[in-house]
Amino acid sequence: MDKSIEIIQGDCLDIMKNIDTETVDLIVTDPPYNLSKDYGNDSDKRTRCEYIEFSKQWLTQAKRVLKPTGTLYLFMGVRYISYIYEILEQHLGMFFNSWISWCYTQGIGKTKGFSPRHDDILMFTKSKNFTFNLDDIRVPQKYYRSINNMRGANPGNVWEFSHIHYCQANRQNHPTQKPEALFERMILASTNKGDLVLDPFCGSGTALRVCQQTDRNAIGIEISSEYVQMIKRRLANPFCGFDSIDERMTRIPNDLNDEYIRRKYISNHINWFLRNHPDEIDVFFKKVYEKYNTHKGWVKNASEQIS
Repeated sequence: MDKSIEIIQGDCLDIMKNIDTETVDLIVTDPPYNLSKDYGNDSDKRTRCEYIEFSKQWLTQAKRVLKPTGTLYLFMGVRYISYIYEILEQHLGMFFNSWISWCYTQGIGKTKGFSPRHDDILMFTKSKNFTFNLDDIRVPQKYYRSINNMRGANPGNVWEFSHIHYCQANRQNHPTQKPEALFERMILASTNKGDLVLDPFCGSGTALRVCQQTDRNAIGIEISSEYVQMIKRRLANPFCGFDSIDERMTRIPNDLNDEYIRRKYISNHINWFLRNHPDEIDVFFKKVYEKYNTHKGWVKNASEQIS
């Protein structure tokens, strides 16, 4: 296991008190929503008042350990998200930045009412001076224009990533596993290589896996000994690319008609958008063949220009 990745078993309220003040660059976490899900303990079965007080306590510690330039990304269900927002803004004085909607195509089915197809993520910062690496999370442009930034566009606050389905090879025995590319975007945006990321509710270990593969240090706290062992096995597995991707990452811009510019762009595209997704490069190449009627050897030669 990487020396930079630390997994600590226990209650986050106890463990976070032992983390030094202002030492963490990013907190990204998916805490229990208090919906009585089975995590092998009673952590998701509190009364409303107990849950709100618990949230105040761990979020107070979260603010304390964050550096002044630090950021918090917090998954939360609709039942308590307004309470969490108020705690962060009014009680703790943190700065609201974004309300992100993660959209997916499959989920819980309803026969009366509309089936839920999104989760919410709150992004708060400790100050107005915070780390945000836009170039590391851009998505490809739809069209080539000389006035466009061909490094890509801001992905916006509506993100589409597929669920990790039960038949997927990377699926862990955890009820709320999140896709790696979802965490990849948050971690790349709000940290630099060598920074420290904290996940107080480590669950299936997705944040730690992404940190492991993007040269970040990480601390994961998990109350379940069973999940801790599962995370250790996951981190020991060989890396073949993250288990999900924003489908926009493989699109080739329209109107990229100049051959010299197109050749240069193909090389850059792989470096910019597919570095952590090697299994998607062939998908991108296929789209180049189809859109610009180029032969495979041409695309291969262009791709070999990658630095």
